Amino acid sequence: MQFWPRKKAKRIYARVHSYPASNEAKLLGFAGYKVGMIHSIIVDNKKTTLTKGTEISCPLTVIECPPLKIASIKFYKKTISGLKLVSEILAEKHDKELERKLNVPKKITKKVEDIKDYDDIRLLVYTQPKLTGIGKKKPEVFEIHLGGKKEDKLKYAQEKLGKEVKIDEIFKEGNQLDIHAITKGKGFQGPVKRFGISLRSHKSEKSIRNPGSLGGWKAQGHVMYRVAHAGQMGFHERTEKNKWILKISSDPSQVNPKSGFKNYGLVKSQYILVKGSIQGPKKRIIRFNNSFRPSRKLPSEPPRITVISSIE
Repeated sequence: MQFWPRKKAKRIYARVHSYPASNEAKLLGFAGYKVGMIHSIIVDNKKTTLTKGTEISCPLTVIECPPLKIASIKFYKKTISGLKLVSEILAEKHDKELERKLNVPKKITKKVEDIKDYDDIRLLVYTQPKLTGIGKKKPEVFEIHLGGKKEDKLKYAQEKLGKEVKIDEIFKEGNQLDIHAITKGKGFQGPVKRFGISLRSHKSEKSIRNPGSLGGWKAQGHVMYRVAHAGQMGFHERTEKNKWILKISSDPSQVNPKSGFKNYGLVKSQYILVKGSIQGPKKRIIRFNNSFRPSRKLPSEPPRITVISSIE
């Protein structure tokens, strides 16, 4: 039931509803742009594997992560019906590209010192796609939770307001991530491609690529939701858990092919290498945070990468 209804996502970047708790005062999430996949040779460092200590092939996904900028501090108060926004303090300086997304006031009258009664603090951040090669200027804007105590959150928020936050300040190599993104859209597809049902006999009546029975409730003019019907496929919000960060780097020459990545171009800023594949097409915004239930099978230290293939 977690995949119903199978309809399009409301926007092109995912909503993150909750974050794992942290005692450290810092952002609990980050975002980047999917570049593509490469392959590498790593020295396997898992304790329980037969290939421990030997070189094995490993597929990697490259996510370019230009620094996030803090647009505002948001103060929340607990109420009977949940958290309610009490006040918001905007940064005095911001990128002109932010005005493509928000109506930013010219004068800022509120100050952090004026706000006394609040229970939680979150930061409104925006991305900097202009630092990548995807040919985009309009940033994505979203909230990220903070870790630590109430006083530590306020101190961190004041320090970072209007400034950049880099990926290596938030995550380390070897961390496990929960990836939130919108999958690649496939449009309106039939039940064979959408659900993988088998083709009917060539002697069947009317259709071959349709489900044979519409279920037991057909007589009431109602078709069960379990029946495989045609509809929207892809462009759904999905979360993939426990993806392993193998490398965080500021040297794009280690991964860039000579002619750039297909349908993306050259990586120009900081990036991370994540083991395995990730949902969504190239250039899509990917949001991620520390894993809620990290796998015990993965070591806390990443494996040593001996070879990175720059050929897609």
